[in-house]
Amino acid sequence: MQIQDYFNFLASDDIRIKGSRIGIESVLYEYIYRAKTPEEIAQQFETITLEQIYATILYYLHNKKEVSTYLADWLEFCRQQREEQKRNPSPVRQRFRQLKAEADLRQKSTESAGAV
Repeated sequence: MQIQDYFNFLASDDIRIKGSRIGIESVLYEYIYRAKTPEEIAQQFETITLEQIYATILYYLHNKKEVSTYLADWLEFCRQQREEQKRNPSPVRQRFRQLKAEADLRQKSTESAGAV
């Protein structure tokens, strides 16, 4: 079996672990940025095997420059999405913020009344 046989190359920015919907970025983020072991990653992603996790790491090590660029692009996309969500929160997010602000105000009122 070739290392590429472990993956579905759906697009230049979308490489998935075969038989799952998990992108290599999910596994590699845990491995590179959170310093998790393959065994810890396997516990987190129960739909993929330890062998697939090792294959993903090996693919990264054999294609470090390309995969590092892939990860950098993914991280930038994630950052942009977070910024967009901050600028245009969903109605549910807006409602949660309103409820939290109301609860905070009630708590401050309670604390102020108790201090008098």
